[in-house]
Amino acid sequence: MISNTLLSGKVAFITGAASGIGRAAVIRFVQAGAKVAIVDLKLEDAEQLASLIGEERAIGISADVANEEEMKRAYEQTIDRFGRLDIVFANAGRNGTITPIEHLSLEDWNSVVETNLTGTFLTVKHAIPHLKDQGGSVILTSSINGNRYFKNFGFSGYATTKAGQTGFAKMAAAELAQFGIRVNSICPGAIDTNIDDSTNRDDALLAEVVIPIEYPEGNQPLAGKSGSAKQVADVVLFFASSMSSHVTGSEVYVDGAESLL
Repeated sequence: MISNTLLSGKVAFITGAASGIGRAAVIRFVQAGAKVAIVDLKLEDAEQLASLIGEERAIGISADVANEEEMKRAYEQTIDRFGRLDIVFANAGRNGTITPIEHLSLEDWNSVVETNLTGTFLTVKHAIPHLKDQGGSVILTSSINGNRYFKNFGFSGYATTKAGQTGFAKMAAAELAQFGIRVNSICPGAIDTNIDDSTNRDDALLAEVVIPIEYPEGNQPLAGKSGSAKQVADVVLFFASSMSSHVTGSEVYVDGAESLL
């Protein structure tokens, strides 16, 4: 049972917040007493979730995380509404095109880099001025891909950005510690979300490079199935709260042992 005062008085800014892991984190944070800026590409989806929570506790904002002006405005809207910022969950991301490196176009490479890496950079960069006075927590959604798992053939663009995110988180953790700002990463495995909607997969081309690997039924030994967005959100809540007050520059794998196979 989560205390409804664990994040009492705190304001959280969550990207990719209208669905999947982001939506689950919004719900967890509100349950724990926080007020939340729900930031998503689709304003209608963000506002719909905000209305379910109530305008006194949530605001729906539309922003492309790779667009600097839109991110600046998103933070301004959050501060205008709630007056402060304590927690940032840089969660927005996309799989991009899944294909062998030989066939991956520069356009597809740049697209996933812009969302996953540039978007993370802008989300963190423009949060810092609002966090420096009182400190806070920044959490990045990385992945087992690019960090502890290299068997998803065709994911070179995605995996590279996810490795980059954990490296960026460690650099930011060291730089921002003097201001009381903690920066940590979560590395989910297969999770039941809609991220596949942002995937362009070419199975015919992948057949050129895939090495057959046999997995136990269910793929994730701990539960025999994919994890849930709620399970990931529980770890995000830990990083967002005072329970992790002496933890920074770390990553936690939320994958039911999938990446250990």
